[in-house]
Amino acid sequence: MLIIKPRAEDVEGQPILRPLPSAQCRSVGPFVFFDHMLETDYPAGSGMDIRQHPHIGLSTLTYLFEGELLHKDSLGSDQRVLPGEVSWMTAGSAIAHVERTPADLVAKGSRMHGLQIWLASPKDHEQGPGHYSHHPAASLPTSDNLGIRIRMIAGSGFCLTSPVPVLSGTLYAELHLQTATTLLIPTEHAERALYVLEGEASVDGQPVEPRSLIVLDSGQEAILSAESECHAVLIGGEALDGARRMNWNFVASDPALIDQARQRWAAGEWPTVPGETGRIELPVKR
Repeated sequence: MLIIKPRAEDVEGQPILRPLPSAQCRSVGPFVFFDHMLETDYPAGSGMDIRQHPHIGLSTLTYLFEGELLHKDSLGSDQRVLPGEVSWMTAGSAIAHVERTPADLVAKGSRMHGLQIWLASPKDHEQGPGHYSHHPAASLPTSDNLGIRIRMIAGSGFCLTSPVPVLSGTLYAELHLQTATTLLIPTEHAERALYVLEGEASVDGQPVEPRSLIVLDSGQEAILSAESECHAVLIGGEALDGARRMNWNFVASDPALIDQARQRWAAGEWPTVPGETGRIELPVKR
């Protein structure tokens, strides 16, 4: 098993841990980017505010454990996202969005904790139209047996299928294990990785350090054992249909698409989020 220690980052004031991408592993199934938004208490008058920025060639999925976010995008979407819900946005050839703490929570203070991940689009969807959908918590299938609760956030696995409109074979499950329970992780997906948020656990007898990404061996079943109450997510799916380049907020199989996107955003030739004037400027290319 490959163990990836995430690096600490800061996104517009929100502290995160980012295990993907890394030098050791560029992707797990369609997953090319994984941000753990750490538990953060925002006092009254403040909140998370990620200004308008662009994407191509990927889908973003936001899933919260605590707090609330307001999602707005250039398609006209304006959606409040609560814990346990899925906010799914497919960029296609060009989309812009903002993610911020709703104004009423800014006024009284709030707490944020969640995950945002990116899934690379298959080549035949990289330049397609953008799309947004919101999926309430009650719409996500869940199994709860023998001290193990599994919620399928996106994709399929463990005889569960999420309604989120993924574009390729995907596994994204939230796991809650009670102390002394074990879960067999099957080989139904070619690539799989486990991220333990909280609790003491082991994989095939090897202790797992919380908040590290464990890339499981392809084609081999694995046993997740909970030494205490354990909260984790399991990601994976079919391998990407070719290498991907990532530059800033852009993902593409062809570097020319990234260069074009950079030029268009810098020149202001990009769809805009209704009512938004602020934006994150293009970083200097290195």
